[in-house]
Amino acid sequence: MKQVLDYIDTLEALIIELQTELCKRPAISPDSDGEGELDKCEFLEAWLRNKGIENLKRYDAPDARAKGGVRPNLIATIEGKEKEGYNTEKSCFWIMSHMDVVPPGEASLWKTDPWTASLDQKDGKKCIIGRGVEDNQQGLISSVLAALALIKQGIKPSRTVKLLFVSDEENGSNYGVGWLMKEHPELFNPNDSALVPDSGDNEGASIEVAEKNVAWLRFVTHGIQAHGSRPDQGCNAHLAGADFAVQLYYGLTKKFTAKDPLFAPDYSTFQLTKKEANIPNVNTIPAEDVFYYDMRILPCYPIDTVLKEVDVIKAEIQNKYGVTIEYSLVNSMESKPTSADAPLVKLLEKQIEAVYGVKAKPVGIGGGTVAAYLRNSGIDSVVWYRSSDSAHQPNEYAFLDYILGDAKIMALMMME
Repeated sequence: MKQVLDYIDTLEALIIELQTELCKRPAISPDSDGEGELDKCEFLEAWLRNKGIENLKRYDAPDARAKGGVRPNLIATIEGKEKEGYNTEKSCFWIMSHMDVVPPGEASLWKTDPWTASLDQKDGKKCIIGRGVEDNQQGLISSVLAALALIKQGIKPSRTVKLLFVSDEENGSNYGVGWLMKEHPELFNPNDSALVPDSGDNEGASIEVAEKNVAWLRFVTHGIQAHGSRPDQGCNAHLAGADFAVQLYYGLTKKFTAKDPLFAPDYSTFQLTKKEANIPNVNTIPAEDVFYYDMRILPCYPIDTVLKEVDVIKAEIQNKYGVTIEYSLVNSMESKPTSADAPLVKLLEKQIEAVYGVKAKPVGIGGGTVAAYLRNSGIDSVVWYRSSDSAHQPNEYAFLDYILGDAKIMALMMME
C-alpha cells in the first residue's frame, strides 16, 4: 500500500502533461456547436497505450454531426486477481469519467486562454487553469494515475477494474453511457460497482448516493402574428408564453412541497432557463414563442406526476389567451438511490478518512450524473471527488494535490 501511495506522489509532472494535452483538444458536443470528442479520445487512447495500459476498446456511437461521424466511448481494463469464491470476470469495479466539456463562455472573463492549461497558485496551493481541467479531467486523470500506480508496481487489483471514458455527459448521455447501456448491455453486471468522480466538496467529504429526478422541458406557444399597434388582430404568443412560464414556477412550487434533508436544496426546484429568439423587430406581435425549464424533482415525485400538473397549467393558459401550447422532454432521468450502507459506500468512506483525514457522509444532489444509468440497472454507484467547485465557470481550475489525493483513494479501492 505504501509503495503505491508513494509512487502516486511522484506523478505531479504527469498530471501537468495530461492536463495540457487534454485541454488543447476541445471536446464540445455538436449540441453546443462543437465537433465532439474524437480528437481527445484518440489522443487519450494512444497516451494510455504508451504508458502501459494496453487493454483498450472503443465503442463509437454514430453521430453524423460530429467529427468522424462518431461519439467515442473508451474502456481501459485492468485485470484483477482471482479470489476464493469470486469471479472477477463477472464483477468489476468501474471508474467512469467523461471526456466532453462545456464551451468556455464569455472570453473576456478568462485571464488565460481556456484551451491552454496554465499553472497557477490559489489559496497557497498549486492549481491548473483551463476549460475542463476539473470537469471532468480531474476525475479522469486521478483514475488513470491510480491504475498506472498499480501497473507500474506490478500489483493486480482485487477485482477487475474498468476505466470508462464516455462522451456526451454534458448534454444528456444519448451518445455516452446511455447509448452504451442500450447497445452493449453485456458490458455491465448487477454485481458490479462504480465510482463516478464528477461531484463533491472542497474537503472530499460528500459521497453522492442519490439524485433528484431531472426533467428539461421545451415549451412552444403558438399564437397569431400581427402589427404591434393592432393586438386585436393577433394573438400574442410571447405574452401568453411569459405568463405560462411564471405560472409554471408558482404552480409547481406550490404543488410539490416535500422536503428531503439528503439534498441541498432540500426541495424540488423548477427554473425557467433558456429563451429562444422570436421576432427580430419591436413592432410585430409574435406568432411563436419558445422557452425551456430545468426541473430537479425530489425522487418521491415521479416525473409523470409533475407533467400532469404541467398539463393543468397549460390548459388554463390556452383558455386564457386563445393560444395553443406544446412541450417536449429535451432530457429526463429518474434515478434509483444507492444505499448509504452499501459496501461500496463504506469502502469509500474508509479510504477518504485514510487519505484526507475527514469523516465522509452520504448526500443527494440536484444535478443529474451518469451514475443514474448504472443505478437504474442495479449497479451500486457513488459520485465523488474532492472538488474546487469551479466547473463551468470562467477560469476553471483544479488543485494538483486534489488530483493526487483522489488517485490514492481510487488506488486503495482498487486494491481492496
